[in-house]
Amino acid sequence: METFSTIDPLVYFSGAIIVSLVAVLFITFLLGSIPWGVIISKLVFHKDLREEGSGNIGATNAMRSLGKGGGAAVFLLDFAKGLLSGFVGLWIATYMLGEVHAAEATYGVTIGLAAEGDGPWLALALAGCTLGHIFSPWLKFKGGKGIAVAVGAIFVVYGPWLTLLELGIFIAVVAISRYVSAGSIAAAVACPIIAFVRFWGDWFSAVVCAVVGLVVIWAHRANIRRLLAHEESRIGSKKEELAAEKMDLEAEEEA
Repeated sequence: METFSTIDPLVYFSGAIIVSLVAVLFITFLLGSIPWGVIISKLVFHKDLREEGSGNIGATNAMRSLGKGGGAAVFLLDFAKGLLSGFVGLWIATYMLGEVHAAEATYGVTIGLAAEGDGPWLALALAGCTLGHIFSPWLKFKGGKGIAVAVGAIFVVYGPWLTLLELGIFIAVVAISRYVSAGSIAAAVACPIIAFVRFWGDWFSAVVCAVVGLVVIWAHRANIRRLLAHEESRIGSKKEELAAEKMDLEAEEEA
């Protein structure tokens, strides 16, 4: 039976890094999959958010269907699960990098998988929580559109200044257009660009974050169609417009 002393430290720690990256993706996917919109609407308001307004479980529909208090609660909880996911990635990365650097000093080896710093763990944390929110296994792999949870995660993944840039893009577009979806899509479009700025040279992390942005844009595909057709609901939309959004969403799910 092999003991640690007989195992190549390069092989051992390379395997440990891969396991830790998979663990980050799995843990954050589970965190992101918690459907707070459905939980809050059922426990507090005794209704199912999926059957209200546009049928989406995110903060925008919660604000319209449950009121400001319900919308704020859903946003904060979705934001919090993203923020926690980012910290999970950071904590595991910090531990693993400490172990790896100690091993490199002890055994005189270079473990290339850790050469990019904490980027891979952070990028996978962003991917895990956002994909978990959009494809929640508790809702038959359906869910929200990933904005609030992604914003929470990128506070850790991108850092506060680049996150404020993302928020600035969102706020500016919403203020000009009065379309929340337009602001969300604009922020998602900016995500791949900011990812390459943040992780320049660390192509794995940059590409993972860029793919997350593309998936969020895909999640807004019905909104994009309505925007192009001038049928999207603006801030302060009437109930008839929200009903039309719900019909569009149901048609999309059946397709």
